[in-house]
Amino acid sequence: MAISTSPEVEQQAPVADSQETQPGRLARCRQQLVQALLYPTDIAMLVYFRVIFGAIMAWEAWRYVVPRGPEGVSWVQTQYIFPTFHFTYYGFSWVKPWAGQGMYWHMYALGALAACITVGFCYRAATTLFFLGFTYFFLLDQVNYLNHFYMICLVSFLLIFLPANRAYSVDAWWKQSLRSQVAPAWTLWLLRFQIGIVYFYGGIAKLNADWFAGEPMRTFLYTRPADWTLVQWFGNEWGVQFFSWGGLLLDLLIVPALMWKRTRVLAFIAAVSFHCLNNIMFQIGIFPWFMMAASLLFFPTEWLREKKPQELVDAENAGPLPLTGRRKLTLSLLGVYVAFQLLVPLRHFLYPGNVSWTEEGHRFAWHMKLRVKETSVVFYAFDENQQAIPLGDNPQQFLRRHLNDRQIRAMASKPDLTLQFAHYLMDDLAKNGYPNATVRAEINASLNGRPYQPLIKPEVDLGRQKRNLWHASWITPLTTPMPPPSQRRRPPTAAGSGMPTEDDLPRAPLPAPGNGTGGGVPAGGALSAPAADEPPGE
Repeated sequence: MAISTSPEVEQQAPVADSQETQPGRLARCRQQLVQALLYPTDIAMLVYFRVIFGAIMAWEAWRYVVPRGPEGVSWVQTQYIFPTFHFTYYGFSWVKPWAGQGMYWHMYALGALAACITVGFCYRAATTLFFLGFTYFFLLDQVNYLNHFYMICLVSFLLIFLPANRAYSVDAWWKQSLRSQVAPAWTLWLLRFQIGIVYFYGGIAKLNADWFAGEPMRTFLYTRPADWTLVQWFGNEWGVQFFSWGGLLLDLLIVPALMWKRTRVLAFIAAVSFHCLNNIMFQIGIFPWFMMAASLLFFPTEWLREKKPQELVDAENAGPLPLTGRRKLTLSLLGVYVAFQLLVPLRHFLYPGNVSWTEEGHRFAWHMKLRVKETSVVFYAFDENQQAIPLGDNPQQFLRRHLNDRQIRAMASKPDLTLQFAHYLMDDLAKNGYPNATVRAEINASLNGRPYQPLIKPEVDLGRQKRNLWHASWITPLTTPMPPPSQRRRPPTAAGSGMPTEDDLPRAPLPAPGNGTGGGVPAGGALSAPAADEPPGE
């Protein structure tokens, strides 16, 4: 008997074959990626990065201990020794500054470790201790958060595992068996990835309505002093559009432009120009210099030396390194780290509202120079009998008894820090005979030139709000629309003179607990711009 073949069956066969080959394609792609990551590359670029990283970190340590200003005080003193209260990161409240002159010795140690990294002396121990020491320094106070400090923590962590001391180092000079002119390609690509993340997510963060409206760049440029070096070229609307669109496009396109041979030189010139202008405009410390130096990582390794060492030639002829169990583990951990870096900057999308207003998810997301906030803050305290607790005879000096000006500005503009200070104030009141005190705050803020509106709900007892990583319901949603450029607020150019007038501020009723009509004592206000002798700000 003849058996006919169904046309439907014949048509399904190619689909089945395609489905069967799909895993094979994925396996081949995975194998090609593994081979590319394990392919030998010149170690010279790793050595270059080790040297410039160590040198810049030694310079940064010195910047924090050198005396400044007419009073001759250092940043270590003003930011870590003088303040009686520090704003900690969630889960790290146990991290405290060293007592006495300990912070000076800590910075001296970081400088010495950075010097060891530069010359490749006891490299593994030096990078490990530097990572731990700098991360401790980073965690001391949220007020001093800087994106490039976070980047330094990450890069110093990566350097622990990179063989950057196998050539041109004291370690290699002492120990001949350590010497090598070759490193697996993943070591260089990991550094490129980390630097690329800073650029790319910095560009993604600029894709918002305020940035396209020219803010806060317009505020930055229009409030510069008349004698500013570049005011005649950029202190106008043309400069606003140039910096807004130029910064956005550079962040998004600089990495592929540096990778492509035809655009590499022009891209590097653009990056250097961009960072030099940033240094002049914002005085953001080591960040521009570090990023200029790190941009060279995207150049081919032949840029550092034309003739390949024979060891590298032999290694290239031998092909990729064999995939041992240890290398499988290394590449797996590498994948976890890459996924972490890709996902963490996006977490602010899990929170409702404008991240520049609520500050929830702002940190660790490479949001740089995206907002200008002017704020006014008043704290109120009530005892268990609904009576107002006086917070001092001189309202303007109340906050300065506990915080420095930099901390005041940050606390008044970042709700999480406001909550921390309210907890600190409640504990302080308990020690002074008010164990059941109620602490509230009235904060009005202007974001990127908008009119003032309440930042937090003034009726909420902040002292009893728990600190966590979830959205804070006591933050007032941003409802004030962006006005036309001519109607936007402009902070003053001088630090310390940015207090709004009473007519600027929407006054919300602030009832005392129960049925009373309480009040409090004004606690001062957040200044609008950092002082010239302060460390770099966000």
